[in-house]
Amino acid sequence: MATLDRGQIFQQIKANGITLISSNLGIPLMLMILLGMMTLPLPPFLLDIFFTFNIAISIIVLLICVYATKPLDFGVFPSILLIATLLRLALNVASTRVVLLAGHEGGDAAGKVIEAFGEVLIGGNYAVGLVVFTILMIINFIVVTKGAGRVAEVSARFTLDAMPGKQMAIDADLNAGLMDAEQAKARRAEIAAEADFYGSMDGASKFVKGDAIAGILILLINVVGGFSIGMGQHDLLFADAVQKYTILAIGDGLVAQIPSLLLSTATAIMVTRNSDAKDVGEQIIGQIFTSPRALAITAAVLFCMGIIPDMPHFVFLMAALCAGSGAYYIHWRNEGGVFIGGKPVSGGSAAAKSNSSTGVAISDTGMPPLPGEALPEHEVKELGWDDVEVVDRVGLEVGYRLIPLVDKNQGGQLLARIKGVRKKLSQDVGFLMPSVHIRDNLDLMPSQYRITLMGVTLAEAEIYPERDMAINPGQVFGKVEGIETLDPAFGLEAMWIESSQKDKAQTLGYTVVDASTVVATHLNQLLHKHAHELIGHEDVQKMLDILNDTSPKLAEELVPNTVSISQLLSVLQTLLREDVPVRDMRTIAESLANMSPRSQEIVALTGAARAGLSRLIVQNIFGTADELSV
Repeated sequence: MATLDRGQIFQQIKANGITLISSNLGIPLMLMILLGMMTLPLPPFLLDIFFTFNIAISIIVLLICVYATKPLDFGVFPSILLIATLLRLALNVASTRVVLLAGHEGGDAAGKVIEAFGEVLIGGNYAVGLVVFTILMIINFIVVTKGAGRVAEVSARFTLDAMPGKQMAIDADLNAGLMDAEQAKARRAEIAAEADFYGSMDGASKFVKGDAIAGILILLINVVGGFSIGMGQHDLLFADAVQKYTILAIGDGLVAQIPSLLLSTATAIMVTRNSDAKDVGEQIIGQIFTSPRALAITAAVLFCMGIIPDMPHFVFLMAALCAGSGAYYIHWRNEGGVFIGGKPVSGGSAAAKSNSSTGVAISDTGMPPLPGEALPEHEVKELGWDDVEVVDRVGLEVGYRLIPLVDKNQGGQLLARIKGVRKKLSQDVGFLMPSVHIRDNLDLMPSQYRITLMGVTLAEAEIYPERDMAINPGQVFGKVEGIETLDPAFGLEAMWIESSQKDKAQTLGYTVVDASTVVATHLNQLLHKHAHELIGHEDVQKMLDILNDTSPKLAEELVPNTVSISQLLSVLQTLLREDVPVRDMRTIAESLANMSPRSQEIVALTGAARAGLSRLIVQNIFGTADELSV
């Protein structure tokens, strides 16, 4: 029989272990181990391993909750919370058995970990240990666990109440072409998963609360049981029984309550965070250290406290110096400061260094040349047709504060929204919507945008890119705080609200959209209204090419034998002006072919096309109702 060396045996055990964990037997096996820990005696060495594993699991779970960007990134957290609670209770049962059986021996009778927590952390003084354990229980049970449970309960209720509003917002985005069916399906699944998560967290918080209560009872049982067993069975003096069993009981309680406190903190972090796509650290730094005002005032207060007699001057003055330095750095950064040549330069100087990127020639004095002054080291270029700017059919101009909305590197979603609008409109009206040329315009206000058609302004509006718009659809059940405004697309009453109020606004019945969606919806409404001005000869020719692929004889007879492209364009423009889609090109072509021998007038040709599209027109007005109200 072939023998395996130690490396091969290790690799085989590792492979079998990974297969077992990845299979469906991992969790049942873990539950069986927990059951065995409650019923079978464990040696102190195994207790040390399991206690260490319990602490490590608690730290890992806490850090995952801190670094999760949204609650659903750790959607399995309620189940892990239950398993970790069962592990801790099983360890309490196993350690209680060892403490009561071998506690009279003292020292490491219950394992090195319990001994370390009982001797090192509290100095072997059971009175100090009782005080420390009581304080930990107050923090865990009364402060963290109770608060987290209440927040989880309220979050679950608000999430369920907000589901209809969120579903309506998804339907509105889908109808406006801002997302496709697959994206809408994924959004609905995410909303359902979020509701399930907060509902599970509401129940899981009860596990944490029960675990805290169990810790108190287990400590009392260990102390009372230890006194009885030590004095009744092992003939220990009262002082010896108190010293030995109380130290072990407190060590056992501390080694269980510290992981419990970590998991309670993780629960509180998970249920109190918002849905921003950042982890907790980024949110805290981004929101607390955005304005230098708070740090500057804090530095002044600490400085005043530091110069008071009999105060620890060094500590307070150093803290004031740190706070003041932080305030100065934040102010300098907000002003656009950069490092040039290893030295900090303010925003104005940095702008002067980078003006060459704007396309304006800068002389060595830092000022643009006077009109008619020769440009240094540059030849005057002869004018050509390239210098004549082509007028865009559709344009979108934005102020400089709205540039992040169109910059993908900064998480801008406006380009994707506009693409969705063009796709949906093209499918609705029947021809490809022209691309939208986006550019920045320093003549606009920082948060203003302008929509142009053939170089002429159609509409202007001002938005707040860092806020969401809560639109009143006609019936809401309360008010939210924000900046009053009107929806630029339809003129509905609306409020610009903070992102943290989004769930509350949806619960009250508001339709909440972000700034990119506001611009895209406004653009969608204007493009649909002016579709007849956007269609041109090239679009008509492309529609004829598509018709030729499906009905070649009809396309060949229509142009130029029946009507010209200009006549066909006029008919299509008239239909679009009346809000009649032209996607059924085959019906339009047949109607024109039948009418053209009798009349070549645009009015008559349009009437024939309108009659051919009668069912589509009626359906767009009355829907699929069997009866028409007149």
